[in-house]
Amino acid sequence: MNLNNIKYNFDGLIPAIIQDQQTRHVLMLGYMNKVALEKTIQENRVTFYSRSKQRLWTKGETSGNFLNVISIQNDCDKDALLIMVKPTGPTCHTGSDTCWNQKNQPTYGFLSTLETIITERKNNPNEQSYTSSLFKKGINKIAQKVGEEAVEVVIEAKDDNDDLFIDEASDLMYHYLILLQAKGFTLKDIVSCLEKRHK
Repeated sequence: MNLNNIKYNFDGLIPAIIQDQQTRHVLMLGYMNKVALEKTIQENRVTFYSRSKQRLWTKGETSGNFLNVISIQNDCDKDALLIMVKPTGPTCHTGSDTCWNQKNQPTYGFLSTLETIITERKNNPNEQSYTSSLFKKGINKIAQKVGEEAVEVVIEAKDDNDDLFIDEASDLMYHYLILLQAKGFTLKDIVSCLEKRHK
Protein backbone atom coordinates (compact mmCIF):
# COMPACT_ATOMS: atom_id res chain seq x y z
CA MET A 1 0.00 0.00 0.00
CA ASN A 2 1.35 3.39 -1.01
CA LEU A 3 0.97 5.75 1.96
CA ASN A 4 1.28 8.73 -0.38
CA ASN A 5 -1.96 7.77 -2.16
CA ILE A 6 -4.13 7.98 0.96
CA LYS A 7 -6.77 10.71 0.91
CA TYR A 8 -7.35 12.02 4.43
CA ASN A 9 -10.44 14.14 5.09
CA PHE A 10 -10.39 17.83 6.00
CA ASP A 11 -9.55 16.88 9.61
CA GLY A 12 -6.58 14.84 8.44
CA LEU A 13 -8.35 11.57 9.25
CA ILE A 14 -9.30 8.43 7.38
CA PRO A 15 -11.93 5.87 8.50
CA ALA A 16 -10.56 2.39 9.23
CA ILE A 17 -12.86 -0.63 9.15
CA ILE A 18 -11.54 -3.42 11.36
CA GLN A 19 -12.37 -6.97 10.25
CA ASP A 20 -11.42 -10.31 11.78
CA GLN A 21 -9.23 -12.11 9.28
CA GLN A 22 -10.57 -15.55 10.22
CA THR A 23 -14.28 -15.03 10.90
CA ARG A 24 -14.70 -12.10 8.48
CA HIS A 25 -16.86 -10.28 11.05
CA VAL A 26 -16.53 -6.50 11.14
CA LEU A 27 -15.32 -5.70 14.65
CA MET A 28 -15.34 -1.91 14.78
CA LEU A 29 -14.80 1.36 12.95
CA GLY A 30 -12.20 3.90 14.00
CA TYR A 31 -10.27 6.82 12.57
CA MET A 32 -6.58 7.23 11.87
CA ASN A 33 -4.38 10.17 11.08
CA LYS A 34 -1.06 9.77 9.31
CA VAL A 35 0.87 9.19 12.55
CA ALA A 36 -1.61 6.57 13.79
CA LEU A 37 -1.40 4.68 10.50
CA GLU A 38 2.39 4.77 10.51
CA LYS A 39 2.45 3.48 14.10
CA THR A 40 -0.01 0.74 13.18
CA ILE A 41 2.22 -0.41 10.33
CA GLN A 42 5.39 -0.19 12.42
CA GLU A 43 4.04 -2.09 15.45
CA ASN A 44 1.56 -4.41 13.69
CA ARG A 45 -1.08 -3.38 16.23
CA VAL A 46 -3.98 -1.10 15.38
CA THR A 47 -3.60 2.47 16.65
CA PHE A 48 -6.34 5.04 16.15
CA TYR A 49 -6.64 8.77 16.57
CA SER A 50 -9.25 9.57 19.21
CA ARG A 51 -11.40 12.47 18.07
CA SER A 52 -12.80 12.97 21.57
CA LYS A 53 -9.47 12.82 23.44
CA GLN A 54 -7.47 14.39 20.62
CA ARG A 55 -4.67 11.84 20.91
CA LEU A 56 -3.39 8.53 19.58
CA TRP A 57 -4.62 5.37 21.27
CA THR A 58 -3.63 1.79 20.60
CA LYS A 59 -6.58 -0.55 20.84
CA GLY A 60 -5.93 -2.76 23.86
CA GLU A 61 -3.52 -0.41 25.62
CA THR A 62 -5.59 -0.64 28.82
CA SER A 63 -7.57 -3.88 28.33
CA GLY A 64 -4.86 -5.97 26.70
CA ASN A 65 -7.30 -6.82 23.89
CA PHE A 66 -5.03 -5.82 21.02
CA LEU A 67 -5.86 -5.95 17.33
CA ASN A 68 -2.90 -7.60 15.62
CA VAL A 69 -2.61 -6.51 12.00
CA ILE A 70 -2.70 -9.10 9.23
CA SER A 71 -3.15 -6.74 6.27
CA ILE A 72 -4.15 -3.18 5.36
CA GLN A 73 -5.97 -2.19 2.19
CA ASN A 74 -7.05 1.18 0.84
CA ASP A 75 -10.37 1.31 -1.03
CA CYS A 76 -10.91 2.30 -4.66
CA ASP A 77 -11.32 5.99 -3.80
CA LYS A 78 -8.27 5.91 -1.51
CA ASP A 79 -10.29 7.41 1.35
CA ALA A 80 -11.12 4.39 3.56
CA LEU A 81 -9.04 1.57 5.00
CA LEU A 82 -9.89 -2.09 5.53
CA ILE A 83 -7.66 -3.60 8.20
CA MET A 84 -7.70 -7.36 8.65
CA VAL A 85 -6.73 -8.36 12.17
CA LYS A 86 -6.36 -11.17 14.64
CA PRO A 87 -7.96 -9.93 17.88
CA THR A 88 -6.61 -11.08 21.24
CA GLY A 89 -9.96 -10.65 23.00
CA PRO A 90 -13.27 -8.76 22.83
CA THR A 91 -13.05 -5.64 20.71
CA CYS A 92 -15.74 -3.37 22.16
CA HIS A 93 -15.15 -1.44 25.39
CA THR A 94 -18.44 -2.96 26.65
CA GLY A 95 -16.84 -6.41 26.59
CA SER A 96 -18.69 -7.51 23.46
CA ASP A 97 -16.82 -9.28 20.67
CA THR A 98 -17.78 -6.50 18.24
CA CYS A 99 -19.06 -2.94 18.53
CA TRP A 100 -22.37 -4.23 17.16
CA ASN A 101 -22.78 -6.66 20.08
CA GLN A 102 -22.28 -9.71 17.86
CA LYS A 103 -20.49 -12.94 18.63
CA ASN A 104 -17.25 -13.13 16.70
CA GLN A 105 -17.60 -16.76 15.73
CA PRO A 106 -16.81 -18.25 12.34
CA THR A 107 -19.76 -19.00 10.09
CA TYR A 108 -19.85 -21.18 7.02
CA GLY A 109 -23.03 -20.01 5.36
CA PHE A 110 -25.84 -22.57 5.16
CA LEU A 111 -23.56 -25.28 6.58
CA SER A 112 -23.55 -23.37 9.88
CA THR A 113 -27.35 -23.14 9.76
CA LEU A 114 -27.57 -26.88 9.12
CA GLU A 115 -25.10 -27.55 11.92
CA THR A 116 -27.30 -25.55 14.30
CA ILE A 117 -30.38 -27.57 13.26
CA ILE A 118 -28.49 -30.83 13.80
CA THR A 119 -27.40 -29.67 17.26
CA GLU A 120 -31.03 -28.85 18.10
CA ARG A 121 -32.18 -32.29 16.95
CA LYS A 122 -29.49 -33.88 19.10
CA ASN A 123 -30.23 -31.85 22.24
CA ASN A 124 -34.03 -31.83 21.85
CA PRO A 125 -35.00 -35.10 20.14
CA ASN A 126 -38.08 -35.16 17.94
CA GLU A 127 -39.72 -38.49 17.19
CA GLN A 128 -40.54 -37.38 13.64
CA SER A 129 -36.94 -36.30 12.95
CA TYR A 130 -34.64 -38.56 10.96
CA THR A 131 -31.66 -36.75 12.48
CA SER A 132 -32.91 -37.39 16.03
CA SER A 133 -33.45 -41.05 15.18
CA LEU A 134 -29.83 -41.40 14.07
CA PHE A 135 -28.53 -39.91 17.31
CA LYS A 136 -30.78 -42.33 19.21
CA LYS A 137 -29.29 -45.30 17.34
CA GLY A 138 -25.79 -44.30 18.41
CA ILE A 139 -22.34 -43.73 16.98
CA ASN A 140 -22.03 -47.08 15.21
CA LYS A 141 -25.13 -46.46 13.08
CA ILE A 142 -24.08 -42.88 12.33
CA ALA A 143 -20.59 -43.96 11.28
CA GLN A 144 -22.11 -46.73 9.14
CA LYS A 145 -24.32 -44.18 7.34
CA VAL A 146 -21.29 -41.98 6.61
CA GLY A 147 -19.51 -45.00 5.14
CA GLU A 148 -22.52 -45.91 2.99
CA GLU A 149 -22.89 -42.37 1.69
CA ALA A 150 -19.15 -42.16 0.94
CA VAL A 151 -19.36 -45.32 -1.17
CA GLU A 152 -22.35 -43.91 -3.04
CA VAL A 153 -20.43 -40.71 -3.77
CA VAL A 154 -17.56 -42.75 -5.21
CA ILE A 155 -19.96 -44.75 -7.39
CA GLU A 156 -21.68 -41.63 -8.74
CA ALA A 157 -18.33 -39.92 -9.32
CA LYS A 158 -17.54 -42.62 -11.88
CA ASP A 159 -20.76 -41.95 -13.81
CA ASP A 160 -21.83 -38.95 -15.86
CA ASN A 161 -24.98 -37.98 -13.96
CA ASP A 162 -24.02 -34.74 -12.22
CA ASP A 163 -27.38 -34.42 -10.47
CA LEU A 164 -27.03 -37.81 -8.79
CA PHE A 165 -23.44 -37.03 -7.82
CA ILE A 166 -24.49 -33.74 -6.16
CA ASP A 167 -27.36 -35.52 -4.35
CA GLU A 168 -25.05 -38.17 -2.95
CA ALA A 169 -22.35 -35.64 -2.06
CA SER A 170 -24.98 -33.64 -0.18
CA ASP A 171 -26.11 -36.77 1.68
CA LEU A 172 -22.50 -37.44 2.65
CA MET A 173 -22.01 -33.90 3.94
CA TYR A 174 -25.23 -34.06 5.96
CA HIS A 175 -24.33 -37.37 7.61
CA TYR A 176 -20.75 -36.18 8.15
CA LEU A 177 -22.06 -33.18 10.11
CA ILE A 178 -24.13 -35.57 12.24
CA LEU A 179 -21.05 -37.70 12.89
CA LEU A 180 -19.07 -34.63 13.95
CA GLN A 181 -21.82 -33.72 16.43
CA ALA A 182 -21.99 -37.28 17.74
CA LYS A 183 -18.25 -37.13 18.44
CA GLY A 184 -18.57 -33.70 20.08
CA PHE A 185 -16.92 -31.68 17.30
CA THR A 186 -17.98 -28.94 14.88
CA LEU A 187 -16.93 -27.55 11.51
CA LYS A 188 -14.78 -25.05 13.38
CA ASP A 189 -12.62 -27.89 14.68
CA ILE A 190 -12.13 -29.25 11.18
CA VAL A 191 -11.27 -25.83 9.75
CA SER A 192 -8.75 -25.25 12.56
CA CYS A 193 -7.07 -28.57 11.78
CA LEU A 194 -6.91 -27.78 8.06
CA GLU A 195 -5.48 -24.33 8.76
CA LYS A 196 -2.71 -25.85 10.90
CA ARG A 197 -1.86 -28.26 8.10
CA HIS A 198 -1.80 -25.41 5.59
CA LYS A 199 0.89 -23.60 7.59
